[in-house]
Amino acid sequence: MEQKVMTERCGICEEEKERGIHLYKMFICRECETNMIQTEPREEKYRYYLQKLKNVNRPTLYS
Repeated sequence: MEQKVMTERCGICEEEKERGIHLYKMFICRECETNMIQTEPREEKYRYYLQKLKNVNRPTLYS
């Protein structure tokens, strides 16, 4: 019997990943979660993560 692996698109890196967390309606992969936690506010990528996290409340559009 073949097992299906569930993947979801990360709201930060936008890659399909198997493991991560859900923050409200956004899926965040383990790698991005770890990177965000370890990023200091003075680092350049901190602003990148802030911009991406602003989408957490944006409703999903279905076409």
